[in-house]
Amino acid sequence: QVRLVESGGGLVQAGGSLRLSCAASRRTFTSYAMGWFRQSPVKEREFVAAIRWTDANTYYADSVKGRFTISRDYANNAVYLQMNSLKPEDTAVYYCAARSIDASGGYYPPNPRNYDYWGQGIQVTVSS
Repeated sequence: QVRLVESGGGLVQAGGSLRLSCAASRRTFTSYAMGWFRQSPVKEREFVAAIRWTDANTYYADSVKGRFTISRDYANNAVYLQMNSLKPEDTAVYYCAARSIDASGGYYPPNPRNYDYWGQGIQVTVSS
């Protein structure tokens, strides 16, 4: 079993920055891709960003393009989300997700069903 551990959330003022981290607990785990989703009380879980492990191709939701950057640490099996110019509407619980390299079928980054493992979630609150 693979456990994803998130860190780096918290409270920040609008316009500020936060950096989320997510590490896989099992070093032998090889992912095909890792990503971030978020969910607020008024919205369903939505895609934020993803990165494909092999070639570092990145994918972003339109709402975060130009403000958020996803990156990976291949050696430590970790993924990061640098969030700049934060807005109150970015307030949500952020979830890390990973797709195993052994997963079958096509990969469409915004589809949560394309991921095999999920973190517990971490709160990000942006005050106005």
